[in-house]
Amino acid sequence: MPPQLLFDITGLDRSPDVFDQEVIREYNPQRGDMEMLNGIVHVDSKLQRLVGYKNVRSDEFWVSGHIPGRPLFPGVLMIECGAQLASFYTRKYSGWTGFVGFGGADECRFRQEVVPPVRMLILGQQLWDRHGRMGCAIQGVIKGTIAFETKIIGVRM
Repeated sequence: MPPQLLFDITGLDRSPDVFDQEVIREYNPQRGDMEMLNGIVHVDSKLQRLVGYKNVRSDEFWVSGHIPGRPLFPGVLMIECGAQLASFYTRKYSGWTGFVGFGGADECRFRQEVVPPVRMLILGQQLWDRHGRMGCAIQGVIKGTIAFETKIIGVRM
């Protein structure tokens, strides 16, 4: 059985952004080349779900070297996209303050190439929050197909 989306996104209004880059910056400290989350298009705080996106561009810092002549968005940056989405949710909706550190990724799978230019949706669902740690299921989706999936662990710093 092929992997399933965390939740149904058909019919989801993806425009306009619920939270744009400026609002994300109020919650996430990453700047410049390390800003991996461009916008949030859906939040369901009751079900602890949200959908953001990363515009994977042809002019990003990694394009010339990963892989020359055939740029592939690095998996570690896909995970960073998910970590930034989880951090945003935890600070905005779970009330965490301060910096949310990256504590790990479990059950990580890369399922298709991500080649610029493309918009990758990032689906997130918080799974648990306890003892200064949180877990969030993450999927990167391109044109309805899962590009990657993982479970992110965040740590209150």
